[in-house]
Amino acid sequence: MAYHVSKTSFEQLVERAVAELPEQFQNFLEEVPIEIRDRPTPRQLARAGIKHPHQLLGLYVGRALTRRSVEDSGVMPDVIYIFQESLERASRSEAELIEEVRTTVLHEIGHHFGMDEDDLDELGYG
Repeated sequence: MAYHVSKTSFEQLVERAVAELPEQFQNFLEEVPIEIRDRPTPRQLARAGIKHPHQLLGLYVGRALTRRSVEDSGVMPDVIYIFQESLERASRSEAELIEEVRTTVLHEIGHHFGMDEDDLDELGYG
């Protein structure tokens, strides 16, 4: 059974997850907006290689800091998407939702810092 919260409460959970990051990491995120969406678009699902919309909890779109160069000027800015309905469906309680949001936010931020799925699994953010 899904655990639902208001949009405002969900935004606060995402903000809390970011606020828990050490300051040196937060500084690198100043130019990376985190957008909360109800659900992923068909294009986002295709990009992630996922067929069922509720399986995609978050998505990082951009070029990881570890892969950037001076030739990257003029490219679209990075963005992190967090999908509220998907995260709610993955949670049965407030505590589970808090943990799912935290894990998903950290997972997507990890991609921004150049971590791959194996790195994130090893840290417990898979």
